Amino acid sequence: MTLVKFNHQPVKTFSSLVDDIFNGKFINRDFATSDFFGSHTPVNISETKEAYVLDVVAPGLAKEDFKIKLDAQTLTISAEKKVEQKEETDKHIRREYSFRSFSRSFNLDENVDAEKINAKYDNGVLKLTLPKKEAKQEAVKEITVA
Repeated sequence: MTLVKFNHQPVKTFSSLVDDIFNGKFINRDFATSDFFGSHTPVNISETKEAYVLDVVAPGLAKEDFKIKLDAQTLTISAEKKVEQKEETDKHIRREYSFRSFSRSFNLDENVDAEKINAKYDNGVLKLTLPKKEAKQEAVKEITVA
């Protein structure tokens, strides 16, 4: 006896396949949309002896598009980019608007030195370095017995 797996989907016509392609069911036509990475922009966080390092993957942006704010112990990284393309010919006018934005917030540890945080954007990756405060060594206190 041979087992046969049956697919209950109806047979697609050529026109329905073409419709699916242009409606984005097979490919993502615009990789610059905020849905490209899902609901969150990817962030890699690593720790060294001296600092925490955040790598935010954000290709296609300029360093001017980023806003980084520190409010109390909450670090917020956001970006916004608007693009307008306009193409005019004798018989056809086309305009395309593109909008991309994201915002991520992180609660910082109390041993992060907020005054020395720096950021650098290179090759589509925003790199934030969050230096650690120097550990304060408590002075040895001698207590005399009365």
